[in-house]
Amino acid sequence: MTQNQRYQIYARHDLGMSRRQIARELGIHNSTISRELRRNATTSGYDPEQASPQ
Repeated sequence: MTQNQRYQIYARHDLGMSRRQIARELGIHNSTISRELRRNATTSGYDPEQASPQ
């Protein structure tokens, strides 16, 4: 997953979109979105900066 995709997830999640809606728009499986949100969660929410680029 690219850093750009992570920022897109962040923006859409911040707008209140569901994981399935985000997945559909980005062309990524919804379980990937769920894992990404869970792995990079902080006390204040999802942090795309926390994820290391792969």
